[in-house]
Amino acid sequence: MNKHSRRSFVKNTAVAATGFFIVPRHVLGRGYVAPSDKLLIAGVGAGGKGGDDITQHSKSPNAEIAFLCDVDDRQSADLRKKFPKAKYYKDWRELYEKESKNFDAVSVGTPDHNHAIIAFFAMQMGKHVYVQKPLTHDIYESRILTEAADRYKVITQMGDQGASHDGQRLMKEWYDAGIIGEPEVVYCWTDRPVWPQGIPWPKQSEQIPAGLDWDLWLGTAEKHHYIDNMVPFNWRGWWAFGTGALGDMGCHIIGPVFKVLDLGYPKNVHASASTIYSGIFTEAFYPESGPVSSSLSFNYEMKNGKTLKLFWMDGGIQPERPEELKPNELMGGGGNGMLIVGTKGKMMCDFYGANPQLLPTTLTNETKVPQKYPRVPNSYRGHYIQWVNACIAGYGKGEVSSPFKDYAGPLSESVLMGNLALLSFNYREKKSKGEGYNYPGRGITLEWDAKNMKVKNFEPANQFVRRKYREGWPELKF
Repeated sequence: MNKHSRRSFVKNTAVAATGFFIVPRHVLGRGYVAPSDKLLIAGVGAGGKGGDDITQHSKSPNAEIAFLCDVDDRQSADLRKKFPKAKYYKDWRELYEKESKNFDAVSVGTPDHNHAIIAFFAMQMGKHVYVQKPLTHDIYESRILTEAADRYKVITQMGDQGASHDGQRLMKEWYDAGIIGEPEVVYCWTDRPVWPQGIPWPKQSEQIPAGLDWDLWLGTAEKHHYIDNMVPFNWRGWWAFGTGALGDMGCHIIGPVFKVLDLGYPKNVHASASTIYSGIFTEAFYPESGPVSSSLSFNYEMKNGKTLKLFWMDGGIQPERPEELKPNELMGGGGNGMLIVGTKGKMMCDFYGANPQLLPTTLTNETKVPQKYPRVPNSYRGHYIQWVNACIAGYGKGEVSSPFKDYAGPLSESVLMGNLALLSFNYREKKSKGEGYNYPGRGITLEWDAKNMKVKNFEPANQFVRRKYREGWPELKF
């Protein structure tokens, strides 16, 4: 897209912000005959997980992949062969500007730092959106997408397929039936990261591969030189683009807790991280990337007025093994899992909410409760079909498992609140370095004003609530 086209895009989005947007064909009213009875989808991010999302959408009999968009011709090559009739763009802004009347919905499967801007301007045009987890890169973005879903009356779904899993519904039924009593503490853990973290940004710039538009890939992020092995996977470990181990797995592991216990925003979060330093008073401090491992604790106020503590551990750190488990039984799923400790019992699961178990595990099959919550058929694939069908039904008529407003937005904000604490820890340690009190692992606690999206006790942390977009990229605002 040339500079003139970019200016046109910004101008057009300003018009959209005043209230004008394209109405999807299926909501134009009784008597209107649509040129197609299928949901026409534009897939932005056509490689990796984004490519898998597009493929899964296409399996719905009510969906058609109308457009593909990716900044990297190499990553999109397979899908362009798979969907030869789908017109291809490299710049999503050009796609929106030229084709807005020719698609109904957008599937966003880019790296984390560009999720929000692509989804937001699609929503302003009245397009339904499916966005990979975590919903956004920072807390402000999550909040504005949550509000946009309601304002623009579009169907939204986050790409955390576990939200449609039977296991989460069964655990909710156990909890509602009082099987574990009142929850006291929750443990969540992952073996991620499985990509480089705790390392310095390489000083050496490498040659940009043919077919990759590096400037478009950077998008809203500040300017960086290209480094080897950044795409398509290792961007997850760099704060400028990814959201680390917590962002990658948090929605899959903390998500079941949100479903079962109906959590909202945390009151506070405490964070500590290991191997950010190689030792006390050394120079081995790399704030550009996430830590090799971290431990966080969140406090939530439950509806009964009690406080629930949720612990998060990554990098292979795990909680103490429950005494009810036999030696040959996995805790959760082994490397990843969730454990809820209640006043009367315990239950655990793998990520996605898979393999739900009561403890001791013999209780799992012995305990019978009425099925209270409808299941999503073929839950993984069904997560996509559910969204397609809800889009066709229209706003307020279809059901989705991970809507922005009631679930995905608050869940993503909790995940990103943990990263906010880690970033604040980095900031404080960097500022205090050489002053005699920079002891690694001492941690930081942030008190959170959720209504105003503001940290109350450490003002420097607020700079990470909403990052500044690179010049030339429009802000997200109503």
